[in-house]
Amino acid sequence: MKQVAANMAGTVINVLVQVGDEISAGQDVVVLESMKMEVPVQAEVAGKVVEVKANIGDFVNEGDILVSVE
Repeated sequence: MKQVAANMAGTVINVLVQVGDEISAGQDVVVLESMKMEVPVQAEVAGKVVEVKANIGDFVNEGDILVSVE
């Protein structure tokens, strides 16, 4: 199983995928707000979303797992 991790600390302001979605490499999956900027987090791999760990309003640290992909 592959995972998409936060590339910086911030607050989750949008989750763009759901369990069961097919995603492609480079697709935005979560949007973080950090230092008053919106920062999209992109999947590095293609596959099917099997778990979404990020919820709107969550604060995440760099390296936290946001989405699991199979």
